[in-house]
Amino acid sequence: MTDPALDTLLLPFETGDVDLADGARVLFLRARAGRALSALGTLDLLCEQSFAPDRDALLKAGLAVEAETDAGGFDAVMVLPGRQRQEARAQLARAVSKTRPGGVVMASAPNTEGAKTLEKDLRDLLGGAEKLTKNKCRVVWETVRSDTLDEDLLADWLALDAPRPVLDGSWTSRPGIFAWDRIDPASKLLADLLPDTLKGKGADLGAGFGFLSRAVFEKAPKVTGMDLYEAEKRALELAEQNLASFKGKRAMTGIWSDVTRGIEGPYDFIVSNPPFHQAGRADRADVGQGFIRAAAGGLRPGGEFYMVANRHLPYEQTLGAVFTTVTQLADEGGYKVIKAVKAKGGR
Repeated sequence: MTDPALDTLLLPFETGDVDLADGARVLFLRARAGRALSALGTLDLLCEQSFAPDRDALLKAGLAVEAETDAGGFDAVMVLPGRQRQEARAQLARAVSKTRPGGVVMASAPNTEGAKTLEKDLRDLLGGAEKLTKNKCRVVWETVRSDTLDEDLLADWLALDAPRPVLDGSWTSRPGIFAWDRIDPASKLLADLLPDTLKGKGADLGAGFGFLSRAVFEKAPKVTGMDLYEAEKRALELAEQNLASFKGKRAMTGIWSDVTRGIEGPYDFIVSNPPFHQAGRADRADVGQGFIRAAAGGLRPGGEFYMVANRHLPYEQTLGAVFTTVTQLADEGGYKVIKAVKAKGGR
């Protein structure tokens, strides 16, 4: 799969506009794997990535990866900012804070996802910005200089994606997380339809900041515990905070992983609002289909799977292939809620 933003990010190395000495220390924030990274072969590259599928791809490519590094003083810092404005600005500020004076900050985004704003933001932070455009994306870069760096703006932007109370203080969340400052209506619909008779050990696939898991605990007193699977480590840390009131009363384990690669088990029930987009690419039905197969593999015979999805997403064939009974519980507001039961014979 092509990654235009990544290819464009590395363009200044190909053109010679950015030229680093062999062995220069480079940090890549929100890193993604791709053939274009071969351009950095002589550099000392560290990747930072808290999203499990991208982390796994980077590790498979033999690259050094950390979820969040404490290191600083890099000769260059590259970043592929997120789409949410506060998160993107915080990431850009983090890149600046990790770069030594005289080092270079580089960032890239698609034209349709804020590339022009990204250029302005870098200019505001560092007093200037060079740019190149290709692949319907823009890469911007600038040298970090103490006399042009806006220290106050840097401090303000570094705090933009910090965890904070949301929804009248009943939850803790942060920008960049899915539906970070609201209850997603699809998840709300699923939570409303979950039976209070759920019992035993369950799992939440794609747990986000913990809304569905908390709904299960609040609604079903016979549930003994939940495993929360979440690809984004930042979200998983929030979920653990949002479920703190149940600590010591119900068993809870946060699992930072790519659900499509399989889950543990066996579980008595599983709930899920699967994602259908990754790295800005929408309608990735294969991700949700992977969640469905993982759920079927992780349930005990006779176990129940409750999921919600956008009405148009093609999940029914996959559900019918791995579950013996598939029932639509609701079709409302553009979403469908489905209950699927695993055959007692083990299918």
